[in-house]
Amino acid sequence: MTQETFSLKGTCRCGHTSFEVSAPPLITCACHCRGCQQMSSSAYSLTAIMPAPAFKVTEGTPVKGGLQGPEADHYFCPDCKTWMFTRIPGYDEIVNVRSVLLDDLHWTEPFMETMTASKLPWAETPARHRYEGFPPPEDFMKLMGEFAAHQLATR
Repeated sequence: MTQETFSLKGTCRCGHTSFEVSAPPLITCACHCRGCQQMSSSAYSLTAIMPAPAFKVTEGTPVKGGLQGPEADHYFCPDCKTWMFTRIPGYDEIVNVRSVLLDDLHWTEPFMETMTASKLPWAETPARHRYEGFPPPEDFMKLMGEFAAHQLATR
């Protein structure tokens, strides 16, 4: 699948709110922060960080819930309340999509883990990189390049 023909579709649990992404994820991750644990009712949340220009809601109108600024805006299906994606003010070029909502579950495997300082002791993932907080900006470009190369080698 070339970049020109790339298409991922995703939907909430009830199917009333859908989205589409026309470019591959920049990177995938598992976030272990306490907020993600509470929002997902699990040990961590899984995210595929997508280029914002490639992301669009195709059906339904997501509503804000969870965090509603200034750090992040979480968006949910108004019907089933599925947490679908997150936008972070100041990072308008990306959208954090809950990767388990994608039709192609290949993108759920986390390449990196963030906020491991809050990680539950028994929670393990196959992530290649781990950060106690978030990766420093100088690491992020390198991580995205390594992720892209890994995807080319494994697809």
